[in-house]
Amino acid sequence: MSDASLEPVADIAVIGLAVMGQNLILNMNDHGFKVVAFNRTVSKVDDFIAHEAADTQIIGVHTIEEMIARLKRPRRVMLMVKAGGAVDATIEQLLPHLEEGDIIIDGGNSLFTDTIRRVQEAESKGLLYVGAGVSGGEEGARHGPSIMPGGSPAAWEHVKDMFQTIAAKAPDGSPCCEWVGGGGAGHYVKMVHNGIEYGDMQLIGETYQLMRSYLGMSADEMSHVFSEWNKGELDSFLIQITAEILSYKDEDGSPLVDHILDAAGQKGTGKWTVMNAAELGQPVTLISEALFARCISALKDERLAAAKLLRGPETRFDGDRQAFIRNLGQALYVSKLVSYAQGYMLMRAAAAEYGWKLNYGGIAQMWSGGCIIRSRFLENIRTAYADNPELTNLLLTPFFTNIIMENQQAWRVVVAAAVQAGIAMPAHSTALAFYDAYRSDQLPANLLQAQRDYFGAHTYERTDKARGEFYHTNWTGHGGQASSSSYNV
Repeated sequence: MSDASLEPVADIAVIGLAVMGQNLILNMNDHGFKVVAFNRTVSKVDDFIAHEAADTQIIGVHTIEEMIARLKRPRRVMLMVKAGGAVDATIEQLLPHLEEGDIIIDGGNSLFTDTIRRVQEAESKGLLYVGAGVSGGEEGARHGPSIMPGGSPAAWEHVKDMFQTIAAKAPDGSPCCEWVGGGGAGHYVKMVHNGIEYGDMQLIGETYQLMRSYLGMSADEMSHVFSEWNKGELDSFLIQITAEILSYKDEDGSPLVDHILDAAGQKGTGKWTVMNAAELGQPVTLISEALFARCISALKDERLAAAKLLRGPETRFDGDRQAFIRNLGQALYVSKLVSYAQGYMLMRAAAAEYGWKLNYGGIAQMWSGGCIIRSRFLENIRTAYADNPELTNLLLTPFFTNIIMENQQAWRVVVAAAVQAGIAMPAHSTALAFYDAYRSDQLPANLLQAQRDYFGAHTYERTDKARGEFYHTNWTGHGGQASSSSYNV
């Protein structure tokens, strides 16, 4: 434990000694930073210092007062506690001990609107606040995560060196950490990262389901395919670990994945992404379907009952399996591109709504190492925004357009086969539907607007008049000419 003099020798304090907190502390220590470790349950501090942190420079403390006393100014305190009320409660405990210019850093998965509020409250007291999204799981925290900091701009110079030193490195050697923006921008970008993660995982799961239930492939055969895919354009962390999971054997030698209950959990970030997308009017359909697919999976008992009553087609694959597997890889690739394109659409809308100036190419770089959604094509996204910082949609860039043109027939073959076989592929299906809707110069919304005007006098615009002029029709001759309100688009 600490010595009696309580000299201010530490660079940062970390509160919260769950796996992520412990591994970040060890990462910081490895890179020469002196860290103070504190946990509400102080026995965890003693255990950490005696075991994982043995023979390091890490300082364990039992009280907040002792923790603050060990910190150099400006004091930097990083919270690695559960999002929500625990963050606010910890901040309240800290406030009496902090001075003007001290910095509070929230490294958890906090809701970005909470971070906006906390930045304002901290700054009103003369403090600085950083909401830092941290991705990479326990392995990333230990050896180099992706870090997405935002909040009080004046705090960046005081955390930049440490964060960029401990962060993962992109393929070009640059740190996977850069200032995102003010307010809750850092946690917002992390939220979108997690939403894309939901989409990626669902797309991979649907691919696995089609391989298993339609092609009749074994876990080892599927593992081999994912391993091969990971050597090419689908190279990514999630494809890599899928190959490893499918090859992992239980104690009896059978695939462990076959013994895992098909009921998915979630911690909220995917739901937040979908809710915010609805608020901003952004069609983030793939993440939405991924979220609801988890909800359907959780209805395990209902699904077991329904499976006995609700019958689907009895379809068996009798074609060229290797050709279909190639189509599957192409469909997975294109659907993943749509997922990222939708995520960037959402960030663009949020930047306009909340007054952020997001560096979209920089975000791609931050996601290119350490984080869960790191993929080979993130470099292509970074390049696209370097070429055109005002880009409206990634689907309009040459890279995305060419990939879709080359692969869309395979995409359609796979989605059609799944429909014919009665195998749900909601993420793939909605990715294709979004693409077809986005490229359409005529959608049936004209009829929808007529319906809204018919029953609610909500008005409509005309194709032969200027945009922004609204009209109402008395469709039945009995409704009158007064309209209720103009619609919002």
